[in-house]
Amino acid sequence: MQGEGSSVGTQDAIRTQDAVRGRGAVVAALMLAMALAAVDSTIVSTAVPQIVGALGGFSIFSWLFSGYLLAATVTLPVYGKLSDTFGRKPVLIAGCVLFLLGSGLCALAWNMESLIAFRVVQGLGGGAVQGTVQTLAADLYPLKERPKIQAKLSTVWATSAVAGPALGGAITSYADWRWIFLINLPIGAVALWLIVRHLHEPEREAVPRGRIDWPGALAVFACGGTLLTALVQGGVAWDWVSAPSLALFGAGLALIGVVVLVERRAQEPIIPGWVWRRRTIAAVNLALGALGLLMVAPTVFLPTYAQSVLGLAPVAAGFVLSVMTLSWPVSAALSQHVYRRIGFRNTAITGISGAALILFTFPFLPYPGTAWQPALLMLLLGAALGLFQLPLIVGVQSSVGWAERGTATASVLFCRQIGQTLGAALFGAVANGVLAARLDGAGSLDSVARILDDPGSVADPEPLRRAVDAAVDSVYLGAGCAAVAALAVLLFLAPRRFPVLDERQLAAQKDQLTPTQLSD
Repeated sequence: MQGEGSSVGTQDAIRTQDAVRGRGAVVAALMLAMALAAVDSTIVSTAVPQIVGALGGFSIFSWLFSGYLLAATVTLPVYGKLSDTFGRKPVLIAGCVLFLLGSGLCALAWNMESLIAFRVVQGLGGGAVQGTVQTLAADLYPLKERPKIQAKLSTVWATSAVAGPALGGAITSYADWRWIFLINLPIGAVALWLIVRHLHEPEREAVPRGRIDWPGALAVFACGGTLLTALVQGGVAWDWVSAPSLALFGAGLALIGVVVLVERRAQEPIIPGWVWRRRTIAAVNLALGALGLLMVAPTVFLPTYAQSVLGLAPVAAGFVLSVMTLSWPVSAALSQHVYRRIGFRNTAITGISGAALILFTFPFLPYPGTAWQPALLMLLLGAALGLFQLPLIVGVQSSVGWAERGTATASVLFCRQIGQTLGAALFGAVANGVLAARLDGAGSLDSVARILDDPGSVADPEPLRRAVDAAVDSVYLGAGCAAVAALAVLLFLAPRRFPVLDERQLAAQKDQLTPTQLSD
């Protein structure tokens, strides 16, 4: 291994000429596949009133999102290991097929329970798509060109954040809500055709494969599903200190022990020990977990702030958030010019330091303020986080060989998703706690926001607006603390220079070694 430095531009993962033919068509397929997962949440959220009106089940409709999230998150490590064992192509094809199968079934749902079950099927496919597309991005492009594909994928997410609600609103206004799922079928069919036709992974030396750790996969799924259910539903479906909550957390902790026991005995564990023994990967996992945590502030709470405090319409409130998705991919694409000079770690430190300052600045915005002020902060936040996230992902992918890249990438995405789920629960409790203190326990953030949407429902809305302002300010302070935690991880845990494999090492690992031989 060698450190990143003057030769970082010549160090590569897998050469395009050897690994993939028709790269442009494959990139198009990856962008289409990623678009399926990226548009999903935003387009479904706009159709909830119509779905509930047609199928009923208002008390459980939140599981349309929770069920998908649980399935997509807990299967990430499983798909990462499978892609390292069997190759990216079969896992990506299986993921696309599952997602499209779930989409078709959702369009046929006859009640809310069946729709939730079919959303879980969608999530099982979505986990495979998200993790495998990110892994293939590293397989397709050498290190110095990798920001190009990552910027394209970031653009997919940015476009989806803006276009998803508009598309969902148009479909539900002029057609049946079932079309929000049916529209996935032609897009997914084109992506599948391009993948099958143009993605050709390199021939590898025939070596005996170890048995798939299916007990470990089941244990990871059960443990992750239990803990995520406790986090997602705690404070919503039941109180945090209640029998269901305590039972789920207790079962989750017990299942953690089961996972450790099963994985230590497995020949090729789903979550190998080296994911946490290597400083580089462990540090990035923790740092991106903190990123997931802090991202809850702008994505979940900023629209409520924009509508309730600034008095903006939903479309204008969405614009305040969307500017972040415009600067993020641009910053990510340009980050290569920074990390090739100062390294992955220092670039990420620069980005997260800027993000912390921006998040801590938000509570100092004047009340009630104008829309350009938070919009400017979000524009700067997107630029800072583009410098933070991409160098860490590229750094991890460049520090492992082909046979470990899927597992390493999945671990990073898994930790980021766990952080986001934890952040939603934690900051939701913080916001509601501040509101309760300001309003003497009268209502939650959601209920206050609904009241403010109807100006005639309250004689003096000013105390409610100030309470929402204080609650969101507290959330942003918490997000700033999460950014500081990520900074501390990079300063004290991450190595100063990420170990980057050169081309010859990667070729040897790709063509000759088994995943077992590559593990620590």
